[in-house]
Amino acid sequence: MRASVLSALVAVAFGAAACSEGTTEHAPAPADAPPAAVLGGVDLNQPLRALGTEPFWGLDVSSEGLSWTGVDETPLTAPNPGPGLAGTTANWRTRTADGQTLVLTLIATECSDGMSDRVYPLTAKVELGEREMIGCAASQAFLATAPAP
Repeated sequence: MRASVLSALVAVAFGAAACSEGTTEHAPAPADAPPAAVLGGVDLNQPLRALGTEPFWGLDVSSEGLSWTGVDETPLTAPNPGPGLAGTTANWRTRTADGQTLVLTLIATECSDGMSDRVYPLTAKVELGEREMIGCAASQAFLATAPAP
């Protein structure tokens, strides 16, 4: 009888262990959210716009890519590799569809476009091929809600 009680206890213990092993599920790890990329109070993971005057130019940054426009020039597009952050600057380095190097550098310093009273939270520098352009930048949400120049 003692052997049968011991056998029964062992069977129950193994059965409970087997049940608990079978029901233990590991939840998949949550998908990694993009790391926080904030510069000068601007979320760099949101759509941005850099712009300049004399001559007028614009560079839109979105998750889909970078889109550059200039007066009397063919618009250019490039993939968005995401920003590289270093202290008070952020850099995007990519190539346009026609092979030109495109570098956007944003600096966490306020900026004026020189033509309006609008103050932008970031200063922008765009290098497109051999050209260098200096301007201002902000989130597109900021530009949509800020008073018109």
